[in-house]
Amino acid sequence: MLVGSVASAQVQDMPGGPRVNQLNLQAGVTQISQDIAWLHWMMLIICLVIFVGVFGVMFYSIWAHRKSRGAKPATFHEHVGVEIAWTVIPFIIVIAMALPATRTVVAMKDTSSPDLTIKITGYQWKWGYEYMDGEASGVRFLSNLSTPPAQIANLEPKGEFYLMEVDNPMVVPVGKKVRLVLTSADVIHSWMIPAFGVKQDAIPGFLRDSWFRAEKEGEFRGQCAELCGKDHAFMPIVVKVLSEEAYAEWAAGEQKKLAELADDPNKEWTKDELIERGQKVYAANCVACHQANGRGLPGSFPPLDGDPVVLGPKAAQIGVVVKGKPGTAMQAFGPQLNDVEIAAAITYTRNAWGNAGKGEDQVVLPADVAAAR
Repeated sequence: MLVGSVASAQVQDMPGGPRVNQLNLQAGVTQISQDIAWLHWMMLIICLVIFVGVFGVMFYSIWAHRKSRGAKPATFHEHVGVEIAWTVIPFIIVIAMALPATRTVVAMKDTSSPDLTIKITGYQWKWGYEYMDGEASGVRFLSNLSTPPAQIANLEPKGEFYLMEVDNPMVVPVGKKVRLVLTSADVIHSWMIPAFGVKQDAIPGFLRDSWFRAEKEGEFRGQCAELCGKDHAFMPIVVKVLSEEAYAEWAAGEQKKLAELADDPNKEWTKDELIERGQKVYAANCVACHQANGRGLPGSFPPLDGDPVVLGPKAAQIGVVVKGKPGTAMQAFGPQLNDVEIAAAITYTRNAWGNAGKGEDQVVLPADVAAAR
């Protein structure tokens, strides 16, 4: 029954994503993606015509002028007309292909006069989004894979959006020019949505930009297109395109959440407040690797329940969380989380599971994190 359910799920077209037995480019919802598809077919047809013409003449010549038919080789040298023809004709073909291609490439790189700018940061292995202007200015969040681990381990049937679903999709308004400013906090990633005709590398230490203008509402899916580590396959991208009214409503809701979650590092946080806040931070950023029970993933991520670093002096754990651990999968969360979030998450791990009451420093304050940066 399980195999049948998995098989039936795997033969479904994915809305906003790839189709079953898809051979052609994905249907585009931006002018750029449609131009790319047109260029693809135009160049394919030109190359096919050249292929058929050249090899057709060659094979016909071999067949019609073979020795067994008594054919005698011609005795001539240079021919001015032929020399001109095979120079001019390819030149015209190349120009005919280059002009529309250049026009499309120039349009792809024209990020001027955007209606909205979003900064995208690639992490191992998730995406961070920050709205730089517009109604959602200041809104920032991380977007993680939301496919249940049980599906990945083949313990339950795979869903319709297997490995192509996230907890927090990027949201944009329809018909607006959205500029994307991309960078990375660790290794090279690549942000790609085929339906938008966008594929831009995110490189540590550099800012690269691209843009799109979605002409249709809906959810559109892509993936990291640059091999970025062991969980490269678990780094999907989802963009939700809403009407202007729905986008304004979403932005207002996010601004309200932003105000509610505003962290004051100068506030005198109590232990209980830090633990409550830290549980949410842990669930959003740490649970995929270290698990909800704190036991980690054997061979990949160490358990936090009973870990000597968690139970030892707080400075060591703060350093690992803020700066990461070179040579391991533990990334630096300093660029992603603020002082309150890191302090709360560490405090939570020092008081959760079997760690409660055992560690040396059970409370870590934002000031401790700020001092370690």
